[in-house]
Amino acid sequence: LARAALNLSASRAHALGVGRLRTDRRVTNARRRVSTTASAEMKTVPLHVGFVGTGLIGKVTVKQMADRAPGLLSSGLDLRLAGATDSKSMIVADGDAGFVHAKVDEAIAERVEDWDASAIAATIEPVDLKAFVARLEAAAERTGGAAIVVDNTSSEAVADLYEGWLSRGVHVVTPNKKANSGDLKRFEKIKNAAKEGNAKWLYEGTIGAGLPIVSTLRTLRASGDEVRVVQGIFSGTMSFLFNTWDPNTTPFSTVVLAAKEAGYTEPDPRDDLNGLDVARKVVIAARESGMNISLDDVSVASLVPAALEDCDTNEYVERLPEFDEVIKKQALEAAERGMVLRFVGKVDVANGTGSVELAEFSKTHPFAGLEGADNIVEIRTKRYSDEMESTPLIIRGPGAGAQVTAGGVFGDVCKLGVILGANTPL
Repeated sequence: LARAALNLSASRAHALGVGRLRTDRRVTNARRRVSTTASAEMKTVPLHVGFVGTGLIGKVTVKQMADRAPGLLSSGLDLRLAGATDSKSMIVADGDAGFVHAKVDEAIAERVEDWDASAIAATIEPVDLKAFVARLEAAAERTGGAAIVVDNTSSEAVADLYEGWLSRGVHVVTPNKKANSGDLKRFEKIKNAAKEGNAKWLYEGTIGAGLPIVSTLRTLRASGDEVRVVQGIFSGTMSFLFNTWDPNTTPFSTVVLAAKEAGYTEPDPRDDLNGLDVARKVVIAARESGMNISLDDVSVASLVPAALEDCDTNEYVERLPEFDEVIKKQALEAAERGMVLRFVGKVDVANGTGSVELAEFSKTHPFAGLEGADNIVEIRTKRYSDEMESTPLIIRGPGAGAQVTAGGVFGDVCKLGVILGANTPL
């Protein structure tokens, strides 16, 4: 454009009119070429998205995407909400355009069978996951787009279906930890299926809700860095318990039961205190750091007293105060050394180990200053190390909650759109 605009005749004063005419014509032609090139590079990517699981996180994910979809279209990302399921019913869009975005928020109900299908141009049927995904594939084939399953369940049965979907080219986006923290052979099979089907399996939401932990580990390794240690407070529930507990004034059992009543824990608090959820996240972090480990390889120091492991929930709640003195003594002894207790998961790449335990940290450590139910992860690498005169890389923020988890899932869908050719800024 600059060359075209400045290429005037040397005798400009004598032939100004002709020079300007030629220049304007060249500028117009140059602009036309730029516009044509931009149009050629701009690619609209129809993404036919099917939501498996419409619990709290599932519903929020559907609403977020429906609300944002019109704004993404100008960048070439054409989100078409093709359907959704729960354990009994599925709702499927009547046409390839997907749900009517503007009506989705009002149409959603607690159960899929109660959604306002007519408002969003859809039909409700008994759930059939095989038929559901087949319709996504058929729509993608008709439009030249892509089929995506967003799995917002925590189901092993659904995770077992990933391999087949991916091998056929159906992309999978999920916060479900079962597949990427479960059986190592299945994990490898799913990854291989994704390669064979030229499909993507994205799961940022499996650690830290919407925090960029998985993507950060991948970026570090892809750019040639060497991950050495990943440790963090991976549980919002456990973070809340130890951030709010004062061993000088309050029994630990009181804090646990108050958290249960407030909905911070699972219905059975042992599902948080046994460390299994944190162990799954340790496995995921380890695999993303280059280690091939399984859940059985992670040493877990459960905070559930052995005597209360097998009783029912009511007995556990009644008897928990019997064990307050043990953990109180541990906390007070740590305080005498200027330390605090935090429930952490750790990946030690050099030693090939993963662990979950109640550990001591200095009051000046980032883990000691955490508030509420936030998660925090500390990543030590070859670059982020003392030898490079660098502090560790710290990622901190809400590690639970429907809005942030759904946001992490939605972010993966946007990444997928860009991989497939959309120009959405990321």
